[in-house]
Amino acid sequence: MICADRPSKANGVCTVPADHWQLELSAVDWTLTSDSGTHVASFGSTFAKLGLGDSSDIELGFSPYLHVDQPGFVTSGVGDTVVRYKQRLTGSDAPVQAAIIPFFKVPTAKQGIGNGKVEGGLAAPLSTALGKALTITVGPEVDVLADADGHGRHAAVTNLVNLGWSASPRLTLSAELWNNMNFDPAGTAQLWSADASAAYLVSQRIQLDAGANIGLTPATPKRELYGGVSLLF
Repeated sequence: MICADRPSKANGVCTVPADHWQLELSAVDWTLTSDSGTHVASFGSTFAKLGLGDSSDIELGFSPYLHVDQPGFVTSGVGDTVVRYKQRLTGSDAPVQAAIIPFFKVPTAKQGIGNGKVEGGLAAPLSTALGKALTITVGPEVDVLADADGHGRHAAVTNLVNLGWSASPRLTLSAELWNNMNFDPAGTAQLWSADASAAYLVSQRIQLDAGANIGLTPATPKRELYGGVSLLF
């Protein structure tokens, strides 16, 4: 059965079955980033995954087209590329599931879309069932990012709490509280969002999804709406 990281910000602990491919595509993702009226839209953003074994996979994420529209500046083009490796650390029947996900970003986007810097980090999702229908996931992550002035590196820390509810054998609903603290020397930014999403299992190999993220602090993108599909081959 397909098990995707979409649609929430939480990473799943599960991996793609050995020798299988999985595509997780965002048909459209629209973000209102600030009160100034900056809009970012992406189309076809994709994670392509290959199962390497019973508990690991390799993942390549890319955005073929992004459009940035802000007062006095409009640009579009490809986004940055992300390479990830996921290793599940626990057995599939363990009461608490854990994984590690080291990753790095290749700066394939032009200025105005990306910052032109290699960045990376490590995520470590943990998940456990709360009865038959509920699952809770936490997602600590540490990143090493380029300074805003382009002359150094700094840390950022992300965490989240995601509560998933299997409303039916095919429909899963989730609610999530997400936080990021970016320790740039120019000034620490605290981002918080409240997120909701739904995933519908069309078949054992096809999942449809949609979601919305609502920013809770001035530094956080105010609104994000998205929808997509995941396919297991």
